[in-house]
Amino acid sequence: MQYGRASMAGRKQKTGATLLHRPRQNGVALVVVLLFLVAITGISLWTARQSMLAEGMARNQMDQEVARQAAESALRDAERDIDTASLGQMANSASCQRNVAPSDNVGFNPADFTSDCAKGLCLKDDASYSATDWSAAAAANQTVAEPWWPTGKGGLWGDDPDDKPGRVPVTTANCGSFTGGVPLGTYTGVPAIQGVSKQPEYVIEAFHRKNVRMNLGETQVTSSGEKVNQWSTMYRITARGFGYSQRTQVVLQTVFFP
Repeated sequence: MQYGRASMAGRKQKTGATLLHRPRQNGVALVVVLLFLVAITGISLWTARQSMLAEGMARNQMDQEVARQAAESALRDAERDIDTASLGQMANSASCQRNVAPSDNVGFNPADFTSDCAKGLCLKDDASYSATDWSAAAAANQTVAEPWWPTGKGGLWGDDPDDKPGRVPVTTANCGSFTGGVPLGTYTGVPAIQGVSKQPEYVIEAFHRKNVRMNLGETQVTSSGEKVNQWSTMYRITARGFGYSQRTQVVLQTVFFP
């Protein structure tokens, strides 16, 4: 019996020694896992941010392209307006009519151009153009501004759509009283562009120049040829288009010889 008790005591002492020498656990694996989680979360957030940034850039680029194409449409519409003004006819689906009767004039009657851009036809003499000053121009100081400049810089676009002829739907309201930009199709009947925040519009300025003409046989504007002393009329068309947001605008300009 004594011999058996000694063996049990030995086993107890051995077990106690084993417990005393077991390695301590410091929780390093938990810290490593937490660090990995933080790193993965940071990478995920950065990737999501980059994706959103790329999406925003693509959306802005597409919006800019929509506005540019809308402005191109307004330029072509203005050229049609000039070419058909002397017909004295109401175009199909148009809101307004330029002339009540046919005319022998090519283009517009010079008397139709006014300083306030009535019906989109703007008049400004050469001295006034020479005195334009972008830095001094403002909505309250239009004398030093050109008609096609932004409204905040004294431009004469007339930004309130309620003062313009209606295009969606087509109405004849304000045909005789509106000033500033001409909405697309107002005089030509071109259908409205879908999906844009505002229909593109244009203003037309007339310039009378001496010794400048375009013959059918000529390939460029020249000051020579028959009737070199004649006065010629050229039109500067400025169009602005809008994207899905009115904050996205594109302005295009061209000189047109009817």
